[in-house]
Amino acid sequence: MREFALADFGYLLLATRWTILLALTAMLGGGFLGLVVAICRVLPIRPLNWLTVGYINLIQGTPLLGQLFVFFFGLPLFGLSVDAWTAAALAMSIYASAFFGEIWRGSLQSVPLRQWEAGASLGLTYRQRLAYVIIPQAVRISIPPTVGFIVQLVKNTSLAALIGFIELTRASQIMAAATFAPLQVYLAAAGIYFVICFGLSHVSQLLERRLHVAR
Repeated sequence: MREFALADFGYLLLATRWTILLALTAMLGGGFLGLVVAICRVLPIRPLNWLTVGYINLIQGTPLLGQLFVFFFGLPLFGLSVDAWTAAALAMSIYASAFFGEIWRGSLQSVPLRQWEAGASLGLTYRQRLAYVIIPQAVRISIPPTVGFIVQLVKNTSLAALIGFIELTRASQIMAAATFAPLQVYLAAAGIYFVICFGLSHVSQLLERRLHVAR
């Protein structure tokens, strides 16, 4: 038994890089898939809309922890051996794609119809209206909910500890067992999570003011 020391806090900081990397991977992978989901939701093709809605309901209607277990324990049953990092990255990317897709779909559809009509009156094609009129406004609208979900995504990386991936939460468990000082360890981990999430929220507020999101 020993006290929680500065070196132990350094170990938590080193583990934090994996939390950030996992969140970034989920954000990029989920963002790409989410963009596809959003486009499929707004295209006037009924079968594609139904398929996308089913995908969103399936992902949003099941817990992220269950999805992690499916990838980590389920894929090996089909001969696909995956490590904890791969399972966590895949599960969180797919999880994020459903939420990003709905956020961005809502942002696109929240742009008033008269904006489409104004673009058409100027002789713009559908693609030009989408690229130069609709998407810039939708991006502004989507900033607060997108960053809000990214904050949740950072905190949800802690679930990867349950499949053995050593990120901040798993490192805290290891350190708490080694030092027998769980209060200090988990308070330090909570402080690190707070700094990351507060920083993201502050960046969101700066972007909102810069892009005049409230207008």
